[in-house]
Amino acid sequence: MKSFIPKHWQTPFVYLALATITMSVTFSAWLAMLNNFSIESANFTGAEIGMLQSLREIPGFLAFTAVFVLLVLKEQTFAVVSLALLSIGVTITGLFPTVYGLYATTILMSIGFHYYETINQSLSLQWFSHEEAAEKLGLLLSIKSASALVAYGAVWVAFSLLDAQYMWVYIALGGAGIVLTVILFLAMPEFNHGETQHKKLILKKRYSLYYLLTFLSGARRQIFVVFAGFLMVEKFGYSVAEVTALYILNHVINFFLAPKIGKWIGRVGEHKALTLEYIGLIIVFTGYALVESSTIAAGLYVIDHLFFAMAIALKTYFKKIADPKDLAGSAGVSFSINHIAAVFIPALFGLIWLIDNSLVFYAGAALAACSLIASQWVPRPDQMPQHKAA
Repeated sequence: MKSFIPKHWQTPFVYLALATITMSVTFSAWLAMLNNFSIESANFTGAEIGMLQSLREIPGFLAFTAVFVLLVLKEQTFAVVSLALLSIGVTITGLFPTVYGLYATTILMSIGFHYYETINQSLSLQWFSHEEAAEKLGLLLSIKSASALVAYGAVWVAFSLLDAQYMWVYIALGGAGIVLTVILFLAMPEFNHGETQHKKLILKKRYSLYYLLTFLSGARRQIFVVFAGFLMVEKFGYSVAEVTALYILNHVINFFLAPKIGKWIGRVGEHKALTLEYIGLIIVFTGYALVESSTIAAGLYVIDHLFFAMAIALKTYFKKIADPKDLAGSAGVSFSINHIAAVFIPALFGLIWLIDNSLVFYAGAALAACSLIASQWVPRPDQMPQHKAA
């Protein structure tokens, strides 16, 4: 069965690229239809969509449990199982157009998504050397954006030109994910992971700076994901089509720039990259708080999303400071730390939003300022510890 993919394509990078395509197509399709499907088919109100988003983030917070699954499954097998859960969850979403049905399929989808993201981080840091990690992660981010564009385009064609039903679009795009997952399982060999990974939770004092930066990153991400898009709709009256156009523009820009950003990070080092990212985010969040122009707001939204690509530097920083045996055990812990803020920021900042929405974005600027201060302890390239490449 493995012969239908040429031998020279059976590489770790192609494996991760195919897995990235699977994840991006299925999750992007789910996300693109979520709001309309939840309102039109499941009769959601703000209360239900808020509960759904909280439920969706719980598996991210519990990502540290991945290390216990690794006692039973190998990492590549776990990645395939996770993608299967994600794809199945998306495929059956349209079959359960009820409040509890959507809660259930979302939890299934989210378990697969968050476990996959945890294992993906572990495998990519194990398989790529220090020298190539930033560039390869940039290429994978570009592939992720291209795949999301395909999913958004498919959803747009389905509803604009074909007058499709949600059920069939979910089945088609989720089913595509199932097919890709089967191909990944059948066509790819097991790759050498380098160092044998610790099968326990890894929480070490010497990784404290990485944990802090990861927590602050997760908090800022919640403000962007939950409130930046909401600002576009509530304050500036952006339509669904206009918001979707912003999504598409973001992914087009990432497709072309993410590989270049990855190369740049590999050249200048994590200290300079993170410093630039956090200074830029302070400006962007302050801009959100003050902006009165819908065009400038859209520009801030695009720039904000572009800084997501620079987060590669945080991953490559950890690869350089970590014991190669710690990568798998640390991935789940760091992913859980990243999602701590997801438990309380949407609800807490939603209340602050009712008082003054600019305060939410000033808080985002403050978090970015904390990240900037902390990032000054990130070693410069000539100060980085030297570990054997994984």
